[in-house]
Amino acid sequence: MTDNYNETHGGNSDGDTRARRILTDISSRAWEHSADRAALAALRKLPMFNQVLRALFGIFGEKPIRLAFQANAVRVGPNQFPRIWELYCDMCETLDAPQRYPLFVSQNPVVNAGAYGMKEPFIILNSGTLELLTDRQVSYVLGHELGHVMSDHVLYRTMTQLLIQLAGLGFPIVGLAARAILVGLLEWSRKSELSADRAGLLAIQDPDVVMSGMLKMAGGGSDDETSLPEFVHQAEEYRESGDLADQVFKVLNLLGQTHPFWVLRLSELRGWIEEGEYDRVLRGEYQRRGEPDPAYREDVAEAANAYKTGARDLLDQVAGAARRVGDSFMDSFRK
Repeated sequence: MTDNYNETHGGNSDGDTRARRILTDISSRAWEHSADRAALAALRKLPMFNQVLRALFGIFGEKPIRLAFQANAVRVGPNQFPRIWELYCDMCETLDAPQRYPLFVSQNPVVNAGAYGMKEPFIILNSGTLELLTDRQVSYVLGHELGHVMSDHVLYRTMTQLLIQLAGLGFPIVGLAARAILVGLLEWSRKSELSADRAGLLAIQDPDVVMSGMLKMAGGGSDDETSLPEFVHQAEEYRESGDLADQVFKVLNLLGQTHPFWVLRLSELRGWIEEGEYDRVLRGEYQRRGEPDPAYREDVAEAANAYKTGARDLLDQVAGAARRVGDSFMDSFRK
């Protein structure tokens, strides 16, 4: 690992002029949470996983899926939402993204964003996010979504959304095996958010901006009526409670949530900062693209430290369920 990096001076309507480190050739491994990697590796080994994936995209195809997500949105560019385009380009530059992936703004009051696609990733930013957050907080969200794209999360995130929608409609493809796989996808999806939070922090390079954005997305409200120190204290209560965080994640499995709670996310991000990993990346001590990855078993060991009931425990249970109902799924799909 070397410590050479470039710097650029950026600014926006929030008045920020501090230098950002350009993280040249950074690999997504630099920000990926060990539980995310372990959960995704285990997910790919689930019985029937590849069959369900092929069935989904065989039915719909990439172009219809892309158009379905983008049909009610406006593409961002130099002449369309130029302020957002400038923020987005800054984040792409900081993370040294391979390309400017298509970015869209959708008229939706829910404060959220998403990265989707198959071979051609794209990002959707809800208009409610622009209303609530400052420019720099929006930049964090854009960096977060870039992290999803650069970590190759988009295919499985798209798959998750399709299965959720189909399950709600009672579509025949969503048999018992597909529902078991959806449980595994949701488990991985929540862990993937922890990775993308780190990418967003590396893109904006200001922990206070990230945490204040999390506070707003958790409860809404303005800076005048909220307190970041109080929210951090709330997050510390979860971290100090030890096994409680694990129990919360178990409850989320039952609730079908795609994202962990913001308090847990802030706690996880602070832990990463306090461990010194964030500063090491900014010093240039990070894995570059093309460098060999550590063995999968090392990820599993790290994940066990992060979660006492780690990703593999749940996914092993899902694997058993998928095996038991796999034949039923394929029979129902052929009908």
